[in-house]
Amino acid sequence: MDNFTFYICYYIILLVINMVYLDYSATTPVNDEVLDTYVKVTKDYIGNSNSIHKLGVKSNELISVSTNQIKEILGLKNKEIIYTSGASESNNLALKGIAFKYKNRGNHIITTPLEHSSVSASLNYLALHGFSIDIVKLDNNGQVDLESLKKLINDKTLIVTISAVDSELGILQNLDEIKKIISNYPKCFFHVDATQAIGKIKLDLNNIDLVSFSAHKFYAPKGIGCLIKNDNLIIDNLIHGGKSTSKFRSGTPALPLIVSMSKALRLAYENYDQKLEKVYSLNKYLKDNLNTFKNVHINSSSKSLPHILNFSVLGIKPETLVHALEEFDIFISTKSACSSSNSMSTSVYKVTKNKDYALSSVRVSISYLTTKEEIDYFLQKFKICYDKLLLKGE
Repeated sequence: MDNFTFYICYYIILLVINMVYLDYSATTPVNDEVLDTYVKVTKDYIGNSNSIHKLGVKSNELISVSTNQIKEILGLKNKEIIYTSGASESNNLALKGIAFKYKNRGNHIITTPLEHSSVSASLNYLALHGFSIDIVKLDNNGQVDLESLKKLINDKTLIVTISAVDSELGILQNLDEIKKIISNYPKCFFHVDATQAIGKIKLDLNNIDLVSFSAHKFYAPKGIGCLIKNDNLIIDNLIHGGKSTSKFRSGTPALPLIVSMSKALRLAYENYDQKLEKVYSLNKYLKDNLNTFKNVHINSSSKSLPHILNFSVLGIKPETLVHALEEFDIFISTKSACSSSNSMSTSVYKVTKNKDYALSSVRVSISYLTTKEEIDYFLQKFKICYDKLLLKGE
């Protein structure tokens, strides 16, 4: 099935069930072409890629083709790709793998208050094992305050871990400037969680030591992700035993998922400029209309990607609004899908410095698949929920 047919089928499904999906940053629908590839590889490549017979060799060759395609698409040089179950495992492997392998170099780690829970929880774990964690300050746009980073980093700093784009506000960090600061400390490693960036924007990843991402953010099946690392970088394993594509992550290679991810990545960057322009246009349209509501405050900054629009509705609990919109088959989120269920968004608070905004924030995340008609439907039903819930004081 080609892309045009995929879009037509997707829109027909939305029309039939009258559903408006605006939670693409949590996960994306699987592209039918990608799903067809998954099924075909599952049926036609039955050999374990670790096996030495010709079926295994055939499977292993397909992994090599997919790996080379991923490297080519992302412009990777002198990098190794480690296949994982997703970004959470990749983040754990990167941070724990570096921390325990190179703990003789230092025990200091720097991060931001915007990180995914798989990063922050890993750092909490490392803190229990003697590592010191510092949180860098943010500027008014939610980007890393470079002067704050310069003050925090020192000869004992082992890791700086910063998301390329955070999942709640969509703020794109200035990775090049951050790397310049880190480069003055040759014993320090730079880890980037690029989960919300890969497939949406183009990044130069070659000056970054470790990069994590997950395929289900760009229309591939769940259960597959990557940790990209420098070729000469050694890390400790999380999983031991069993041959795989890398000595740093054991387990039988998930061939259908690997090939599907490779194809999904290629499709994600096709017609890149047109897709990005469309998302920018929809974001502006949505933002302009939301700004007409008195109790709405836009939390996403000028540095946020257009795919994510975080806003607060003062006087309405975020979970109440989410469920009210759900009654109209409109699906948005309160925070990152993997964050804890407590009521206040730490990320929104750190960027806006406003507790009321942090207590009432929701996230709309859109895609090049999103239509203006869907945004109009959302705005229509949002007004109904807005008027009703404010009147009831919920």
